[in-house]
This record gives sequence, C-alpha cells and structure tokens, in this order.
Amino acid sequence: MLALGAAIQILAHALRAWNPPFPLFVVTFWLASLGQAYQDTHGNTYVAGVKGAHRWLAFIHAMYMAGCLVGPFVSTAVASAGATSRWYLFYTVPLGIGVVNLALVLVAFRDSLRFKRAAPSGDETGPESSTDTSTDAAEASQRVSRNKGAMMLIKETVRLPSVWLLSTFFFFYLGAVLTASGWVVEYLVDVRKGSLSQMGYVPAGFNGGALLGRLLLAEPTHRFGARRMVFGYVLISIALQLVFWLVPNIIAASIAVSFIGFFTGPLFATGISLGSKLFPAHLHSTALALLFVVAQMGGSLFPVVTGVIASNAGVKVLQPILIALLAATAISWMLVPRPKESGNTELHQE
Repeated sequence: MLALGAAIQILAHALRAWNPPFPLFVVTFWLASLGQAYQDTHGNTYVAGVKGAHRWLAFIHAMYMAGCLVGPFVSTAVASAGATSRWYLFYTVPLGIGVVNLALVLVAFRDSLRFKRAAPSGDETGPESSTDTSTDAAEASQRVSRNKGAMMLIKETVRLPSVWLLSTFFFFYLGAVLTASGWVVEYLVDVRKGSLSQMGYVPAGFNGGALLGRLLLAEPTHRFGARRMVFGYVLISIALQLVFWLVPNIIAASIAVSFIGFFTGPLFATGISLGSKLFPAHLHSTALALLFVVAQMGGSLFPVVTGVIASNAGVKVLQPILIALLAATAISWMLVPRPKESGNTELHQE
C-alpha cells in the first residue's frame, strides 16, 4: 500500500508539471490526497510498531514540516523566474522526490512486494476444467472472507471509545494549527497593517518552529509523560496566542507564532504514538485511518468557518476562535484514556 500511495502521488505531480487543463489539474489534488492517505496510514502504522517509536514518529513528522518549510520558498523562486511565470514547473521538484520515495519504498519493503501464489485446490490429477472451477471457487471464497474480515475490523474500530476520543483531539488540534497558519498573514495585513511582502514569511516561522519542536521535544515528552507534557504545550500555546492577540507589535506577533509552531509541533506524532498503545495491534491501520479522516475534517472545516465569520465580522475574529480551538484541544486531550500496560508499550521503550 505504501508503494501504491507513492505511485499515485508520482502520477499526480507528473500531471501537474505538464500544466494540464484546469479540470484535470483539480483531479490531481484528489490523486495526491489519495496517495498521501495510503502513505500516512500505513507509514505511521509501521513506524508506530518499531522500537523507540516516539523518536521515529517525531522524525518522520519533522520531515513533513521540513517540506512545508522549504516548499513555499522553492515555489516562489520557480514562479518568479523569467519574464513569464511557469509556476507549474515547481511540481517537477515533488515529482523527483516522489520517484526517490517510491524507489526507497520498493527497496525497503521488497520482501513484502512479492505476489503469493494461491494454494492449489481440488484434485490436481483430475480434469483441468475441474481444477479451474475449484480454484475459481476458492478465490471467490477468499474474496468474500477478506471483505467480511475488513467489515469486522471497521465495526470493531468504531465501537472503541478511545478511537473517538483521540479522534476528537486530532479534530481540534489540526483545526487550530491549520487555521492559525492559514489566516495569520491575512490578520497581520488587515488588522496590524503589515506589508504583505514581509508578512508572507511569517508562516515559514510557524513551520520552522514546528520542525524544531518535533525534533527537540520528542524525547522530553516521552521521558516526562506525554499526558502532562502535551497538556502543558497547549497551555503555553494559549498563552502565546494571547500575546499575539493583545500585544500590538508585529515582531512580537511573529515570534509568538513561531513558538506556537514549536510547542504544537510534537502533538501529532505524540497522538499517533499514544494511539498505537491504546488500540489493539490488529486495529492499528483501521483506527489510524479513522484518526486521519477526522483530523482532516477539522483541518478543512475550521479554516472555512473562520473565513465565513471573518467575511461578516472581520478577520479580527481569528484570535478568539484560535483560543477556543486550543482550549478544546487541551480538554479533549485530557479525556483520552491512559493506555494499559501491555506488550504494545514495550515497543515504545528503549
């Protein structure tokens, strides 16, 4: 599934780099999201099961933020080069990275990519037509069994209260960080009267802070306890958000945004690590997929809601909305149950 996701993303970026007609360009976003969904779910599931998972989860999510940090600078350089903008050539960069990604996946998981030959069924010494019929029947039975097994996993997953409680945390968390990073430039330009050419770099500070937070705070979070540390990070982020709101200084606001990124950065990987301890091993892929779906719902819903409200009341409403979202993130985190000591937790010790 990782290889399939990587291949789908390559297709999406190849189409974008070709500068296709607009309807096809829109379709590429669906393809890219589909490929990302496969890789997010199965990549996080795999890494959550290795020894010292908290470190490796922090690392892979830090690499995600590294892409978020570098991407805008690369795209701006490509789009502004030459007399005529050829912005679509930017997608040759993720296309090349995607090819490398697929090659590494194929090498790393080459043993699991081999197709297994179906076990023969029926009397091999009998007529060929009889053997073919029995083989087809066996394959059909296996497909039905797999479908039933998948439905059972889904039903078992949605019945777990811990899945929904942790999903609620991700819903508010991703809603808060995407709303903050998506609307901060508009707020600084309209409310603080900043220059658009300069304020455009503020989200880079947020992404850079998140990158450092995921790299530097993973170990302290693990050592001192994820439950109290994440709650503390969110409280600090609320305090920084109040500084951003109440101190009428663009430099102070920019620094506060960077530190908000730093302290909220580790939350995603920490939540995934906690989920791998809470959920039964056979439900990891299904449960994490549901977490990502709910998280993306929050990340899509709240920026839009903020925009609708801002269109009537002004972008100044961003700050109370963010305070409320961060408070909801803290409350939902404390409602997540503590994981029981089991074999799963041993994977996270080193």
